[in-house]
Amino acid sequence: MYDWTEPGILAAPVLIVAFDGWVNAGDAGTLAASVIAAGGAPIARFDPDQLYDYRASRPTVTFVEGVMEQIEWPQMTLAHVSHAGRDVLVLHGTEPNWRWQRLGAEIADIARRLDVVEHISLGGIPWAAPHTRPVTTIVTASDRSRVDPDAAHPEGRLEVPGAAVSAVAHAVAATGVPTVGFWARVPHYIGTAHYAAALALIERVGVHLGIEFPVGDLVTDAADQMEQLNAISDGRPQIKALVEQLETLVDQEEGVSGEELAGEIERFLREQDGDLG
Repeated sequence: MYDWTEPGILAAPVLIVAFDGWVNAGDAGTLAASVIAAGGAPIARFDPDQLYDYRASRPTVTFVEGVMEQIEWPQMTLAHVSHAGRDVLVLHGTEPNWRWQRLGAEIADIARRLDVVEHISLGGIPWAAPHTRPVTTIVTASDRSRVDPDAAHPEGRLEVPGAAVSAVAHAVAATGVPTVGFWARVPHYIGTAHYAAALALIERVGVHLGIEFPVGDLVTDAADQMEQLNAISDGRPQIKALVEQLETLVDQEEGVSGEELAGEIERFLREQDGDLG
C-alpha cells in the first residue's frame, strides 16, 4: 500500500494524523499538520490507486498554453520531523475514499514497527462560535483517564458519521498505543482555511507534548484574516448581527449544561444561512 524509507532509530516517537475532508472544518487539522511537518523527510508515500476514487477525489490537471504539463494525484504522506529533540511522525493528506480498515491496519503496523508511544488526531468541527473569540478545542481519547477533566469534551453518548482519521486512530489504539484527538471549534460561517484554528491546534499539541512548535507565518496569516473578517462583518449588518449573537452565546456558555447548549446551537444553526469566506 506504500513505499517505505527506513527512518532509522527513533526515540519515543509520537504519531500525528490529519486528513482533508470530513472532520477538518477550516482545514484546521491538515493545515496544522503541514506546519508541524514542515521540513520533515517523507518516510512513506501511499499508493493513491489503492485509496482514492478519482471521481470523488479528482486529480488536478495543469495545462500551459494548451499543453498538458502534469497531473497532481491526491496523496497521503507520512513524514518524520524532529522538534526540540523529539521525534514526530506526521501522516496527512486527502481522506481516502476506501480501504479504511486496511489503511488502519497498515498504520498500526507502522506504529508497532517504530515503537510509537502516542497517536494524536487533529481536525476541525463547524461550531456556533464567532471569529472574534479565541478558538477553543474539544478533546477525545482512547481512554477516559487521558481526557483532562477541565478540557471540553463530548458529554454522554455521541454518535456521528465516521471519518478515516477516526478509523486509523481506532486501529492504532487496538494495538495498545494510547490515542488522543484535538478538534478545533471553527466558526461555521467561515468557508475557507481558518488560520486561527490551525494555530490553536498547534499550540494545543505543543502544550500536550511539551514542545514549542515553530509556526512560520501562521500568526501573521491569522491576524490578517481576522482583519478581513472584521471588515466583512462591519460592512454587512446581517453578518455583524450574527457575530454579535454568537458572541453572546459563547459568553454565556459557562454555566449552561451540555444538553442545553447543544439544543441552542442546533436551533441557531437552523435559523442561519450564508457564510464568510
